[in-house]
Amino acid sequence: MDYDGDISSLEPNLTEAELTELALAADPDAPLPQDAVPMSLHLAQFAGALPEWYMPAAMARSGSKWRLPVIGTIVAAFVIIESLGLCNTYGLLNFA
Repeated sequence: MDYDGDISSLEPNLTEAELTELALAADPDAPLPQDAVPMSLHLAQFAGALPEWYMPAAMARSGSKWRLPVIGTIVAAFVIIESLGLCNTYGLLNFA
């Protein structure tokens, strides 16, 4: 497969072997064309890697100040239970 630098002449469904051949035949020191688009601008045209429903954007913390002490107490209790060599599986506290 000969590649003359014109991507519009390529078929839309290339095999992995053809893509590998194109990559190996490319000149890494070739100057960029004047109409080249930065990768960040090109990728910004498309949706992100994960859909919004799968991984929503981070949100600011709410004003509830009771959550941090409660969660910290629960985590500390589990750490103390584990450090004493006890097992708290299924809510029953016993020796491991």
